[in-house]
Amino acid sequence: MADYRIRTVTQVLENIAFRAELGCDTVVLTDFSKLLAIPLRDGCDLMDVIGRRLRAQAAE
Repeated sequence: MADYRIRTVTQVLENIAFRAELGCDTVVLTDFSKLLAIPLRDGCDLMDVIGRRLRAQAAE
C-alpha cells in the first residue's frame, strides 16, 4: 500500500510540475482526486480496525 501512495503522490507532483506541457487539466484532476482519496481510505481502514477491536472486547 505504501508503494501505491508514493507512486500516486509522485504522479500528481509531476503532472502539476509539467502542467503547461500536458495541456490537459483532466489528468491533473484525476491524479489529484486519487491523492485525496488516500487519506479517506486510510480513515475507513482505521475505523474498520477500531470497530473489530471494540467488537472483540465486547464479546469477551
